[in-house]
Amino acid sequence: MNKQEQVLVGFRELMDKMTWLNKSKMEVALKGYKPSEVHFIEYIGRNADANVTRLAESFYMTRGAISKISRKLMEKGVIESYQKPDNKKEIYFRLTEKGREVYAVHEALHREFQERDKAVFETITEEQLNDMLSFMERYAGHLDAEIEKLDTGHKEK
Repeated sequence: MNKQEQVLVGFRELMDKMTWLNKSKMEVALKGYKPSEVHFIEYIGRNADANVTRLAESFYMTRGAISKISRKLMEKGVIESYQKPDNKKEIYFRLTEKGREVYAVHEALHREFQERDKAVFETITEEQLNDMLSFMERYAGHLDAEIEKLDTGHKEK
């Protein structure tokens, strides 16, 4: 396996391990919510004026899939839709009180996981972190360009 493959396999293994370690606590603390729903709540909690288009772009999902999740979350009472007075066409989402509670539980779990993993990050220099961030930004940019090519190809047909 060459180094490029080692990096990609390593990233995948890291994410799999993090998911496995975090899963049981997340399932207990956020019982009744699917991971996709929790990520949806997280996005809305962190981004003002979240709408179907922004959510679809962020999660690489169709607008229809986003609408389906948003309907489920409205039925659960964790998000609500609204329109701006100057834009009656666009529908936006915000968290309800119940949604803010779910968001707070999720954020507390993230802080707990960061604390658990702090020992590793304390051994990494600022320069090493910057190099990793730079690599991730370049790779994400490349993947975004590839996604755009696919989207453009579908639109032309």
